[in-house]
Amino acid sequence: MSKIQMKNPVVEMDGDEMTRVLWQWIKEDLILPFVDLKTEYYDLGLVNRDKTDDQVTVDAANANKKYKVGVKCATITPNAQRVEEYKLKQMWKSPNGTIRRILDGTVFRAPILAKGITPYIPGWKKPIVLARHAYGDVYSGVETQVKQGNKAYLLVEDKDGNIVEKLLVQDFKNSDGIVQSVHNLDRSIQSFARSCFNYALDIKMPLWFATKDTISKKYDHHFKDIFAEIFEKEYKAKFEAAGIEYMYTLIDDAVARVVRSEGGILWACKNYDGDVMSDMVATAYGSLGLMTSVLVSPDGNYEFEAAHGTVTRHYYKHLKGEETSTNSVATIFAWTGALAKRGELDDTPELCAFAKKLERATVETIESGEMTGDLVPLFHAEGVVPKKLDSRAFLKAVAGRMQ
Repeated sequence: MSKIQMKNPVVEMDGDEMTRVLWQWIKEDLILPFVDLKTEYYDLGLVNRDKTDDQVTVDAANANKKYKVGVKCATITPNAQRVEEYKLKQMWKSPNGTIRRILDGTVFRAPILAKGITPYIPGWKKPIVLARHAYGDVYSGVETQVKQGNKAYLLVEDKDGNIVEKLLVQDFKNSDGIVQSVHNLDRSIQSFARSCFNYALDIKMPLWFATKDTISKKYDHHFKDIFAEIFEKEYKAKFEAAGIEYMYTLIDDAVARVVRSEGGILWACKNYDGDVMSDMVATAYGSLGLMTSVLVSPDGNYEFEAAHGTVTRHYYKHLKGEETSTNSVATIFAWTGALAKRGELDDTPELCAFAKKLERATVETIESGEMTGDLVPLFHAEGVVPKKLDSRAFLKAVAGRMQ
């Protein structure tokens, strides 16, 4: 069988621990037998990020801008324990945060639905898609510890260094403490809004946007105002024609509404809110391993990734030669998303078709009762007894369906 040809490469960003192992197996078992794979490879494993002073992450993001499509493996964001474990030069920032700052845009996450995997919230009958702003907030925050007796200020200077505004954050006269500043950019919020409105129109879903503007009367309220202005000027008529709505509400009200809903919603959140809520939604649908994630920038860049961690516990079992049963579905769908988008941009329909077939084969493998251990307790289908497969055996089962 001749392999499917690619016109342009996908930017491949390798990662860490067990997901790095799965990454190689997915290519060997599910992609390379069928596709003459072209990638521009970047090793974003923690060891190489430390070796290159994190320049490899910047290079990968810039390559993604050049080639328009990237696929990223899960990576470690080091904490103090990881600095010691890996003997790092410093506590490097999140590679996802770095890439998102460079590309700018919105992260869209959606559940991968399979018959037999019932959501923990039984009323959810349709997908809930999370739109997460991918710039700023705590991910670009500046923070420090403050000694008792000191004061912390928010200081704004003009381009000549003259103080425009000086606001007292806290007088730490009675206690040591901590302080943090966050920021955002109007152009990034505008891109976020337009990405959300466009995506809602594409998937024909109502859009809900939520912040806490009653408490954050300038920062969060600014998000609210920008969304409202762009909607009224550019999208209101389009939404009415499509028969969908745009609604703004408070983040706590949005949580209550989402839980009571039947799904079928595009839920837009600021960066931190989206980080938390996407994991909540994914878990409530069944598993973090059953979630797609794609960063879409306003100038047409796409970066696909798995919306979960590096599965450290399984990795150390793997190093000991023990079998693991690690869910690889989200990583498979990161690859299929990237290949489908590459095929779409390059007018290579056979590559798009391959990606869709691989997605169907993956879901059908689960629906037939073959799955990794995390899904077994969640699976209930009449006449089907779930069978736990180890990590590689699951990939082989999917490959068998592809053959």
